[in-house]
Amino acid sequence: MTTPDERWHRRIADLWAAFDDHEPQAFLAKVKELTSELPSGNGIAEYELASAHDSIGHEAEAAMHYRRAFAAGLPDSHRRRATIQFASTLRNLGEAEESVRLLAAEREAGSDELDDAVTAFLALALTDLDRDREAAALALGALSRHLPRPILAGTRTLRSSASSRE
Repeated sequence: MTTPDERWHRRIADLWAAFDDHEPQAFLAKVKELTSELPSGNGIAEYELASAHDSIGHEAEAAMHYRRAFAAGLPDSHRRRATIQFASTLRNLGEAEESVRLLAAEREAGSDELDDAVTAFLALALTDLDRDREAAALALGALSRHLPRPILAGTRTLRSSASSRE
């Protein structure tokens, strides 16, 4: 797997920071231009193309690029974020069961700063499958970790309720 250099990463980050300054097709063209600098089939290039398509509402095209990104291999710095985004795309495409499968596995795979994003998107996918109580329990469990200290006494109730419903 060829990893782009720091300059390339800075340029793609700058482009994403200016997303709102571009028309959707112009933004996609700029992402394509940058990703064309990487070898064909590069996982990070495919991930960036997937993200760009997702961001302008082309979910089917995004899903194809996410699959290519995973097949090519992604560094850990991109893999979990790509999984969350892909699962969200699958949900938007009506594939909530696959979304739940990916996100449930991701919850078990490890822990980092994206844990709550995994849980939030898992809860959304569960609601699409009419598993509302389970979704609410997950969402409340994630929320309880962010409540201010004076409210923490009530988090035992939230956590208790969340775990008894899973």
